[in-house]
Amino acid sequence: MKKKTTYQALAGLAAILIIVVYFLPMWHVALQSIQYPKSMYPRGIRIDFKFNGVYNGCKGEKERAELAQGQQGADCLREMNAINHFIGMYHIVPGVNEDRTRKYPIYYVFDTKKDAQGHEIIDPKTNEPIRVNVTPKPLILLDKIMHASPYIFAVFVLFVLIFMFTPKRKCFVPAIISALLPFYFLGVYIYYLYWYGHHLSMHGGGAFRGIKPFMPTVFGEGKVAQFTTQSYPYFGFFLALLVTALLIVAMIIKKNSLKEGE
Repeated sequence: MKKKTTYQALAGLAAILIIVVYFLPMWHVALQSIQYPKSMYPRGIRIDFKFNGVYNGCKGEKERAELAQGQQGADCLREMNAINHFIGMYHIVPGVNEDRTRKYPIYYVFDTKKDAQGHEIIDPKTNEPIRVNVTPKPLILLDKIMHASPYIFAVFVLFVLIFMFTPKRKCFVPAIISALLPFYFLGVYIYYLYWYGHHLSMHGGGAFRGIKPFMPTVFGEGKVAQFTTQSYPYFGFFLALLVTALLIVAMIIKKNSLKEGE
């Protein structure tokens, strides 16, 4: 097999895996505590992270009946938000997994409009205080990234195809951009863990006002209040690493192929 055919085959496999990765969980986080016994929550209060949103990680398990609400399992994304509420943490941005029945996304934050004396301004039409959207801009940006993820992944696949079928050396750049796939996720994930942990101002600081800003655990186990946290990569992340490896090997083979004039 010629080197050209080899690097094209590797790049083609990488392109297919990029599409597969889009639909798979990249990371998962779980909270364990005495109030959530393993007999009811074998994996704890768990949520799964994909490129396009955050999802309930408790489906199909026999969690507490009052949380199940007629579903197969508890809505642990909702439960996680309830837990975060107590330390003043903002709601998790669900991305494309948003509740379409809501007028506004769950992570939106509203305040009331006030006059110079600090009194609420009443809307004469509704006789209710006028609400103002004060949602932090980083959360709105994250939501936009998640909703744009299908188009971003389409660009990644297109870049791999350009690398595959264009012999020019400059076409290594698109392959490098696509090869960094798992690191884009890690960068966004780590930044927003930091952001959430350092912005505990919602609800006036929550019930545990003594909790200082902190960096949630990125990998492994940690401790927040009475909860043990677990944060680990999921199989989507390992497939994304395979994409990186395939494209690196393909680039090396293509470079050698260009030198030899194949």
